[in-house]
Amino acid sequence: MKFMKLGSKPDSFQSEGDNVRYVSTDLATDVIVIIGDVKFYLHKFPLLSKSARLQKLIASSSSSSSNEDNNQIQSEEDEIEIAEIPGGPASFEICAKFCYGMTVTLNAYNVVAARCAAEFLEMYETVEKGNLVYKIEVFLNSSILQSWKDSIIVLQTSRALSPYAEELKLTGRCLDSIASRASIDDTSKVEWSYTYSKKKNLDNGLRKPQAVPRDWWVEDLCDLHIDLYKRAIATIEARGKVSADVIGEALNAYAIRRIPGFSKSSSVQITDFAKYRALVDSIVELIPDERQSVSSSFLTKLLRASIFLGCDEENNGLKNRVGERLDEASLSDVMMYDVELMQSLVELFLKSRDPKNRSEEDGLTAKASVAKLVDGYLADKSRDSDNLPLQKFLSLAETVSSFPRQSHDGVYRAIDMFLKEHPEISKSEKKRLCRLMDCRKLSVEACAHAVQNERLPMRVVVQVLFFEQVRANSNNGSSSTGNSTPEIMPASRSTNTEDDTECWDTEDIQALRGELANLRLAKKQQENNNSNKGRLMKGGGLGVSRVFSKLWSGKERSGEMMSSSGTSSPGSVNDDSKSSSSTSKKH
Repeated sequence: MKFMKLGSKPDSFQSEGDNVRYVSTDLATDVIVIIGDVKFYLHKFPLLSKSARLQKLIASSSSSSSNEDNNQIQSEEDEIEIAEIPGGPASFEICAKFCYGMTVTLNAYNVVAARCAAEFLEMYETVEKGNLVYKIEVFLNSSILQSWKDSIIVLQTSRALSPYAEELKLTGRCLDSIASRASIDDTSKVEWSYTYSKKKNLDNGLRKPQAVPRDWWVEDLCDLHIDLYKRAIATIEARGKVSADVIGEALNAYAIRRIPGFSKSSSVQITDFAKYRALVDSIVELIPDERQSVSSSFLTKLLRASIFLGCDEENNGLKNRVGERLDEASLSDVMMYDVELMQSLVELFLKSRDPKNRSEEDGLTAKASVAKLVDGYLADKSRDSDNLPLQKFLSLAETVSSFPRQSHDGVYRAIDMFLKEHPEISKSEKKRLCRLMDCRKLSVEACAHAVQNERLPMRVVVQVLFFEQVRANSNNGSSSTGNSTPEIMPASRSTNTEDDTECWDTEDIQALRGELANLRLAKKQQENNNSNKGRLMKGGGLGVSRVFSKLWSGKERSGEMMSSSGTSSPGSVNDDSKSSSSTSKKH
C-alpha cells in the first residue's frame, strides 16, 4: 500500500477522555474548535495560516464578542463549531496537524477523507504555497491512482464521503483507474491480483510461473458495495476491451460473495430482504446480452435467489433467460424449483426453439437434455408426496413426452418413485402414468427391475418381459423374430372396467419370469461353452414363446381381446387393423 508522510515535527496531540483533544505545549490555547461531540483546544496562528475557512469562522466569532467587556474577552478562548466537516473529527485532526507541521501519514484509507476535509477548510495554494489540497492531489495522481489495490480501497472509502467525493471527482477518477487496468491488453504487465484464489498449477511442490488470466481482477471488485460495483462494471464495459464472458465471470464471483447461500442448495436466514432483493435485481441488470456470457448454472441459482427474496423475475427477464437455456441446466440447479416453475421453464424452452436459428440436430440434442433433466427432477420430487400430486406430475411429464430419448430408464425411475410414494392412486391412474414409458427403450437393468416390480400394472410387466425376450433372442441370433418389435408384439390390451390381473394369470407371469431367467442363464453358460450356444438359447426362447402363446390365445378365447386405443402405451401398437391381423398370424 502506498503512503505519504507530511510534516516533520513530533505529534504532540493529546487526549483527555473521549471528547477532548489538545496540543501539548507551553503556550496557552486560544481557540476551541468543536467537531461533533469532540472539542479541540488549539492555537489560532497555525490554523489561520493554512485555512481560509477557519480565518472566516474565527473572525466571525471574534466580531460577535466585541461588545463584551475587554478584560473578559482577553481571558476567554474563541469557540467555533463546525457541524458538517467531511470525515468528522478524524479528518479535521489530520488537517490540524498539517497546520502545526506535525507528522501526518496519508494512505488509501484516509486520503479521501483528508482531501474532502482540506477542500471544506479551503486549504488552497492561494492561502499558502504547498498547502494540503495540493499535496494530496500530487499523492493521489502519482501514487494512489497508479495502484490497482489502492484505487479499489479509495473507491470504497469514497462512498461514505458522498457527495463531497463526487463533487471533487474522486469517485470517477478511481473508477477510470480501475477500468483502465481491468481493460489492459497485455495481462503480463499486470501485478498479480491480491485476492485471486483460483487454483494454481503445482509441480513437485513448487509453484510454477503462471500467465495472468483474463479474469484476474474479478474477485478484487467483490469487496465493493453494489452501487459502486455497478458503476465499476459499467465503466469497464464502456471501454469495450473486456469480453462478455469475463464480465459474466465477474458477476458470478460477486453473487457468490454477496448473496447468502447463493452457491448452496439450501435456504439461509436473511433478515434484510429489501437489501438483497435490490442486490439481485442489480446483478440481473448487469448481465450482458450475449447468450454465453454467463453459465446456465449461474442463471438458475440467480433465479432461485430471486424467487426466495421475492423479486419480480417476470420483469427482470431472468425466468426467460433460464427457460431458453434449460437444456444446459443440471439437476442440482433446478431441484429447489417448485413444479409450477419447472413447468413454466419447460414451456419457455419450447417457445425459444426457433428452427430458423438452430439446426435440427441441435434442437433434438437440446430436447433430449431437457427430457433427461425433467425425468430426474420428477424422480426426486416424487419423494415429496404432499407437493407433487398426480396431475402436476402428468402435466410436466407429458410436456416432454415427445422429446427424443435414447433410453426411457429415467421415465421408468420417475414413475416407479411416484408409485412408491403414492400407493393410494387407482389402477386407471397407474395405467395413465405407465403410458408415459416406452418399454422398448428400457435398458437391461431397468427391465430386470421392472419384471420384479409389484407396483407396476401386470400389463406393463408382460410387455417388459416380452421385449426383454425379443432382445435376448435377437442378441444371440437364436430367434426368428428379427422383424420390428411392433409386428410381433400384440397390441396393448386394456379395459376401463377390468383389472389387469384378470387379463393375465399370475402363474403365467411367474413362468415368464422363470423362462427369462433361464434365457439369461443360458447366455451366461454360452460364454463358457460355445458348443452349447444354439441348443441352450433356442430352448430358452421357445419356452418363453410358448408361455406368451398361452397368454395371447387364452386371452383371445376368453373374449377379452380389445383393439388398442387412446389408452395404449408407447410400447404398444396403435393400429387396430395391424393388431388384429398380426394377432391371428401369431396363433
